[in-house]
Amino acid sequence: MKAKQTTAPAENMTDFPLYLYHHGKNDRIYEIFGAHKESRGGKVGYTFRVWAPHAKSVSVVGDFNGWNEGQNPMFRMVDNEVFETFIPDLKQYDVYKYCIITEDGRKLMKADPVAFHAETAPSTASKLYDLEGYDWQDKEYFEHISKKNIYASPVNVYEVNLLSWKRHEDGNFYSYRDLAKELVPYVKDMGYTHVEFMPITEFPFEGSWGYQVTGYFAVTSRMGTPHDFMYLIDCFHKEGIGVILDWVPAHFPKDAHGLYEFDGQPLYESSQWDRMEHKSWGTRRFDYGRNEVLSFLISDACFFFDKYHIDGLRVDAVASMLYLDYDKRDGEWVPNIYGENKNLEAIAFLRKLNEAVFLRFPYALMVAEESTAWGLVTKPGSVGGLGFNFKWNMGWMNDMLSYMSLNPFFRMNNHNKLTFSMMYAFSENYVLPISHDEVVHGKCSLINKMPGTYEEKFAGVRAFLGYMTAHPGKKLNFMGYEFGQFKEWDYHEGLEFFLRDEYELHGKLSVMVKALNEFYKSTPALFEIEDSWDGFEWLAADDADRNAVSFIRRDKKGNELIALVSFSGAVGKDYLLGVNQKGKYKVVFNSDDKKYGGEGLLKKQTFTAVKRPSHGKEYSIPLDLPKFTCLYLVREAETAKAKDKGTTANTKAVKK
Repeated sequence: MKAKQTTAPAENMTDFPLYLYHHGKNDRIYEIFGAHKESRGGKVGYTFRVWAPHAKSVSVVGDFNGWNEGQNPMFRMVDNEVFETFIPDLKQYDVYKYCIITEDGRKLMKADPVAFHAETAPSTASKLYDLEGYDWQDKEYFEHISKKNIYASPVNVYEVNLLSWKRHEDGNFYSYRDLAKELVPYVKDMGYTHVEFMPITEFPFEGSWGYQVTGYFAVTSRMGTPHDFMYLIDCFHKEGIGVILDWVPAHFPKDAHGLYEFDGQPLYESSQWDRMEHKSWGTRRFDYGRNEVLSFLISDACFFFDKYHIDGLRVDAVASMLYLDYDKRDGEWVPNIYGENKNLEAIAFLRKLNEAVFLRFPYALMVAEESTAWGLVTKPGSVGGLGFNFKWNMGWMNDMLSYMSLNPFFRMNNHNKLTFSMMYAFSENYVLPISHDEVVHGKCSLINKMPGTYEEKFAGVRAFLGYMTAHPGKKLNFMGYEFGQFKEWDYHEGLEFFLRDEYELHGKLSVMVKALNEFYKSTPALFEIEDSWDGFEWLAADDADRNAVSFIRRDKKGNELIALVSFSGAVGKDYLLGVNQKGKYKVVFNSDDKKYGGEGLLKKQTFTAVKRPSHGKEYSIPLDLPKFTCLYLVREAETAKAKDKGTTANTKAVKK
C-alpha cells in the first residue's frame, strides 16, 4: 500500500477562529476542526485538525497508511494545543483515527470528535465525508416558518426512534431514504406538525437508544450517509413538517475511542472529583467551565441547524446539568461558591447555548427536558432565565399517568392530579410529553396503563388524548400510541402496525387520533393563547365525585371551545354541564363515537342550555355523559361563524 505523505501546515486563516474557540465563543468549530477537503500545493486532499493539549504527539492513521502512526504526523498550531496536518489524495469514505501518544507514553486510538461520518457499529473509526453538495429544496418552508409565531401556532409532535419505527422482514434497519418513503407520508397523513427523532448522532451501544454519544457531529451510519439524512429532513419540510432532534449535552460514555480522557487526561469531562461522572449512568459529565467544551457543544447545536436544516433541539437531561447534587448523596458533591447546589457553569452554558442558537436561527425550537421545579427555564437569560423557548411539563405527565393508571373508583380521591397543572400552566411555555421513557422498563404502553376491560382501555386512551389535546401546552406523543400497541416499546424491533390493520379497535383508535390531530390544527382556540388565563376558563374543576372536568379554551378573537371529560367508569346520568351563556351547543368531537371504537351512547349532537344553575354558572346543558369520554362543544353561533368563515375562504380560493 502506497503511503500518503503529510504536508506541514501552510499559512492559514484559523488564528482568529482558534482565539474564539479558546474563549468559548466559536459556534462554528465544524468549519475548522475535523477533516475538510481542500487543495494545497496543487494537490487535493484533506486537512485534519484536533484539540489535544496534553498529547505528546498526534498522527492520523487509517487504511491509507496501513494504520502506521509514524507516516502522517500532525503539527502543533500557533496555540500549541491544536494539531493540524494535510494529507493529499484521500477519498470520501476513507476511514481514519487519531493516534495520540500521551505524556506518560500510552498510545490511544481515538475517533475524530468533529467527524461528519463514521463506521457502522461495532466498528469505531471515523470516515471522510464532504457535507457540501446537497441540493436543498426547503426554501419556501423556511420562508413560511420565519413568519410564524410559534407560541400561537399548533405544535403536535410525533416522537420517533428511527431504528425501530419499522424494520425490514430480515430485521435490518430502514434506511433514511426508506423512512423518507414511508415515515414522511405517514406523519403527514396522521396530521402531526412536527417529528422528534430520538438521538441520531453516532453511538456504539444500541441499548443506550442513542443517549451515549461518541460522534457528536456524525449522524449514525446505521441508516445511511449524511446526505441521506439531509434528504429525509428535506422530505419532511416539503410536507410542511418540522424536525426536532433529541440532543445529549449532559454526558458521554467511557468507550475507549470516544471523548473519554481524549488525550490521556480529563479533557471534555470535568477533572473535579465530584463533577466528573454520572455514576448511575456510567458516563462522564461535560466540563461546562472549560471554554473549549463550550465552543464544542454550542457549535454542535448550531451545526445541525446550519448543515441539516433542523427546526429544533430537545435538550436531554437538563436537570442533571443544573444541580451539583443530582443523583448524589451527602458527601458526594461540593457546593458552589455561594454554598448552593446549583452548577453555575452549566447555567451559564445553557444561556450561552440558547443565545447563540437564536442569534443565528431565530425560528429555532429549543426545548428543555427539565424534570424539576427550576424557575424561568423559558425566560431570557437577561432576567435570570435559561433562555429556552419551551420546556417539557414533566409534572403534568407524572400526575396524569398516575391518575389514568388508577381504578376509576379511586380517582375521586386523586382529582387534584387532573387539575393541579393549571396552578402553574402559564409559568413557562410548556410541551405536554408522553415520551418513550413512559412506555418501557415495565411502565407499560400507554394503552396498557389504562385499567379495566379491553374495551375500557381503548375508551380510557381516547378520553385521555382528548383531554391532553384541549389542555394548554404543545403536544408530544411517542410512536405506537396512535393505534394502541399493547407491547412496550422494544428498540430491537419495529412497531406492530398489523394491529391497526387486523383489529377493529386498534384501527378505529388510529382513525380518532388522525381526526383529533386535524381538529387541533384547525382550531385556534386550542393553541393561540397558552401563556395566560385569557385562553382558559374552568367551568368545573372540582367535580371529583363524577371524575369529570370541564373548561373553556379561547382564541384571540374570542371564539370558544368547551371541553368536557369524564374519567368515570359509569355513565353520568342527568349530568349538568354549567355554561356561561344560553343557546344551542353542538358536539364537534366525541371520543365515544362508534367510528372511533366507542359505544355511541350520546344520541344527540345539539343541546340547548337551560336556565338551571350548575358548577356556579347560571345556565347548564343537561346530558347523559358517557363513561371514559371526551366531548368538545361550541355554541351554534360560533359554529355558524366558523362555517361562514370557511365558506368565504373557499369562495376566495375558487375566485383566485
